[in-house]
Amino acid sequence: MRTTKQLVKSGLLAVLTAGTFIACQQNNKQGNNSPAAAKGDSVASNSSFIIAYVDIDTVEAHYEYFKEKKSELEKKQQAIDNELQANVRALQNEAADFQRRANGMTQSEGEATQRALYNKQQQLEGKAQAMRSQYAEQENKFNEELQKRLNDFLAKYNSNKRYAYILSYRSGASNVLYKDDKYDITNEVIKGLNEANASTEVKK
Repeated sequence: MRTTKQLVKSGLLAVLTAGTFIACQQNNKQGNNSPAAAKGDSVASNSSFIIAYVDIDTVEAHYEYFKEKKSELEKKQQAIDNELQANVRALQNEAADFQRRANGMTQSEGEATQRALYNKQQQLEGKAQAMRSQYAEQENKFNEELQKRLNDFLAKYNSNKRYAYILSYRSGASNVLYKDDKYDITNEVIKGLNEANASTEVKK
């Protein structure tokens, strides 16, 4: 079973995959007036589009909403694991006790005890499945909310800047072979996301 960290990271990476938000420029003038073009003189004047990127590792480290929800999910996962492990130990203890007392039982008593242990095992398996399904629903809900927050922010963020693509980048796990730091909008995105999150919290 994947850990919470892997689940959450995969969710965030899916949200910020290449082409998450596409807003093609209408003409060359718009392209030359974008902030990315202003960062350097190497952008060609006849460029048809500009690509920016967001560093996922940095977002995970500094986006407060992500960190809070990730911590909550990890605590829930740990609580599930602890409860199930305690249930398994209790069932194992009952089984061990049955083995110690088996010689002193009648056949009917032994069969009844075995049936009871089997039923408890089945119940425990059902409980584990239900708890994990509930956790998966919570994790999916988090990913959906995260995607909505990112999409809403990027839609506003890019309304004036007119990037054709906003790509995701993760060190050691990215299809991006080369990146120019002047097109790195990560800090701006994190700042905007955190401000939006703080504003939402105040309204609550």
